[in-house]
Amino acid sequence: MTNSLHSNIHIQQVSDFQELVSTSFQGGINAICWNRKLIGDFSEIVQKIELNENMVEITQEELRELQLSKQGQLAREILINDFNLLKAQGASPVLNIINNYERDDSYPFFPTDVYSFHVDRSPIPSATFLCTYFGESSEIIPNSEATQKVLIPEIRAELKKLHGGKEDGFEVFLSEYFFDLHYQAKPDGNAISLGIGNLWKLAIDHPQSKVLPCLHRAPKEKEGEKRLMIIC
Repeated sequence: MTNSLHSNIHIQQVSDFQELVSTSFQGGINAICWNRKLIGDFSEIVQKIELNENMVEITQEELRELQLSKQGQLAREILINDFNLLKAQGASPVLNIINNYERDDSYPFFPTDVYSFHVDRSPIPSATFLCTYFGESSEIIPNSEATQKVLIPEIRAELKKLHGGKEDGFEVFLSEYFFDLHYQAKPDGNAISLGIGNLWKLAIDHPQSKVLPCLHRAPKEKEGEKRLMIIC
């Protein structure tokens, strides 16, 4: 099930970009949202970019070269402005058109692709910024409504077999192969759609973090519909 973002106490709403970047995660807050209603035709940009693979990155130069209607031009201005705002904060934004992400079937009992609820990790203080402009939007879930997969007994048993049954070095193994980053929603867990046009800041796992990292995942795409999003 997908919930409205407004009723969740781990989410804080802000009113502009400066407030988004200056507001710190604290207490139970690990997701901050600049809630926006964007103007412009973002679908036109998606249609103008040729996509011969699962995903393509669009540069500002490519955006500027597109021949667009007035509504398409408005959408382009927003994309370029968001890109520059994030870059000015020291981030490295990437604008993608996505058909679908690669599925991970290396371990059938434990997919580690982005369709699984997961957290991001960094050795230095950082946060994940993202916005979906067109298509299905990403989702988050409260930490209390999901379980770290490596703590689920049957999954842990399979991982231990994969590690050769050894206890020694097992926790390091889980971290090295990113198994410890993934979570499973509880039966009564509610995913929260991040919506279209909203710019989000999500807490990640880093040594100085004072809050739990935000659990998020890519959505299942609609058949024949691409996604347009920025992430860094």
